[in-house]
Amino acid sequence: MSYIEERIQIVDRYINDFLPNKFLASYNTGEIIHQKQLDFHKCKKRNRWVFGGNRSGKSECGAVEVVYMARGIHPFRDNKKNVSGWVVSLSKQVQRDVAQQKILHYLNPAWIKKIVMQSGSEECAESGIVDFILVKNIFGGLSKIGFKSCDQGREKFQGASLDFVWFDEEPPFDIYRECQMRVLDRQGDIFGTMTPLKGLTWVYNEIYLNINNSPEVWYENIQWEDNPFLSKEEIQLLSQSLSADELESRKYGKFTFLGGQVYSEFNENVHIIEPFDIPVEWQDNISIDPGLNNPLSAHFYAIDYDGNVFVVAEHFEAKKDVAYHSAKIKEIAKKLNWHTASNGMYTALIDSAASQRTLASQKSVVELFYDNDILVNPKVNKDMFAGISTVKRYLKDGEGKAHLFIFKNCVNLIKEFKSYFWGDDDLPIKKDDHALDELRYYLMSKPQPHLPTKEKSLIELEKEKLIRKLRRKKINNFI
Repeated sequence: MSYIEERIQIVDRYINDFLPNKFLASYNTGEIIHQKQLDFHKCKKRNRWVFGGNRSGKSECGAVEVVYMARGIHPFRDNKKNVSGWVVSLSKQVQRDVAQQKILHYLNPAWIKKIVMQSGSEECAESGIVDFILVKNIFGGLSKIGFKSCDQGREKFQGASLDFVWFDEEPPFDIYRECQMRVLDRQGDIFGTMTPLKGLTWVYNEIYLNINNSPEVWYENIQWEDNPFLSKEEIQLLSQSLSADELESRKYGKFTFLGGQVYSEFNENVHIIEPFDIPVEWQDNISIDPGLNNPLSAHFYAIDYDGNVFVVAEHFEAKKDVAYHSAKIKEIAKKLNWHTASNGMYTALIDSAASQRTLASQKSVVELFYDNDILVNPKVNKDMFAGISTVKRYLKDGEGKAHLFIFKNCVNLIKEFKSYFWGDDDLPIKKDDHALDELRYYLMSKPQPHLPTKEKSLIELEKEKLIRKLRRKKINNFI
C-alpha cells in the first residue's frame, strides 16, 4: 500500500468515525421537540427516572442517553473516554426487542469497534442477543455497553465498576441496589425508564416518594400528550381501549393503588412551585398537627389578593417535645419575618385534641405552646369528607384552575399528597397524613384574601411596638 493510499484510509476512517448518525442528529433538534425528553437529558442528578405510559417516548430518551455517554458527546454533561455501563432489561427477549434495538438504531456501524454476541451473529446483531458493544469514543478511547437481564439474578450483577446503568422497565429491588454499588466508586449515574404497572412497589417509595430524601433523585412523568409525535386521533383510540386504572399507568405514567388516590387532582407540574419572597400582606396563618412520638407537622400559609393559597414553609419532625417544636417554628417565622398578634405572640391553628390534658402531663399541648410564646387555636373543623372536598376544590376548581400552590421545599406535604389513597372501607388510609390533616384545618378555616394596605409610618410602627410590649408585660404579670 502506497503512502497516499494509507493516508486516504486514515482520512476515510476519521470521517466515518465522526460522521453523525442521522437519527441521533435529528433527535429533538427540529421544529418539533419532546420537551420532557430534553428535561431528562439536561438534569444533572445521578439517579434519574422517567415514568411514562406506553409510546410516550420514555425508552427513546434512555437509549439516546446511553449513546451520548458512550460516544462522549453528551450535550449537557462533562464527557470522558473509556466509559463503561450496563443496559438492564427484564429478559433477554425484551432486551432484543426494545433497548438493544434502539441503541443500535442510534449507533453508526462505523462507530462500533466490536459486538460480542450471546446468541446470533455480529453481522445481524439486531436479530440476536448482544452481550456487549465496544463503541469508539470521540476522545480516542473505547466505551463498553454491556447488556444484562433481570432474569439472570442478582449474582450476575456483581463485581463491575461502571459509569452508568440504564434500567429499561422496573427491576427487582435487589438488582437495583446491586447496581447502585456498581456506580459508587466512579460516581456514576443510574437512570430508569418505565411504565408503573406493578402498583406501589419499591420504586414508588424509593424514587417517586423519595422517602430517603436523596438530593440525587429526580423523576419526570411523561404522558401521551407530552409526545408531540403521537397524533390526537391515535391518543383517542388508545384511550378508548383502556380502563380507568390502565389509563393512569399506561397513558399518564402514574402509580396506581386498588382504592385510588384521594387527591387525584394533585399535579406536581402545577401545584409545586419554586419559593419566592411573598409580600407581607399575604401572610395568613400557621397550622399544626401535633405529634410527639408521631411527627408534628406545621406549615406556614399565605393567601394572595385573588384567594390563591401558598404553602411557604414547613416544620416536620418526630420524637421531640413542645419546647423544641416551638423553637423551630419561631426560627422559621423569624426567617420569614412572619407577623405576630398584638400581644407579640405567633398564632396558629391546631388539632382540637391538643387541648386535652393527659396523665403524663399537667398541661395540655395548647398550654405548653402558650408557655413557649405560640398562641394556638384548637377550634378547627375536623370534618374529614368536607375537608377533603375543600382541598380538592383548591387543587382544581370547576373551571380546572388551581388555587393551591406548594413551595418545593415543603417536601413532607408533597410526599403525603402523592401517597394518600382510599382504603377498602371507603375511607382514606390513615398513614402518613399529618401534613394533610393540618392543611385541611387551615383551608376549612375559610381563609380570606388580604387587601393591600398603605405603608405605615415610622411613628405608627413604633406605637404598635410599644403597645405590644406593654401587653406582653401585663400577660407575664398575670401568669
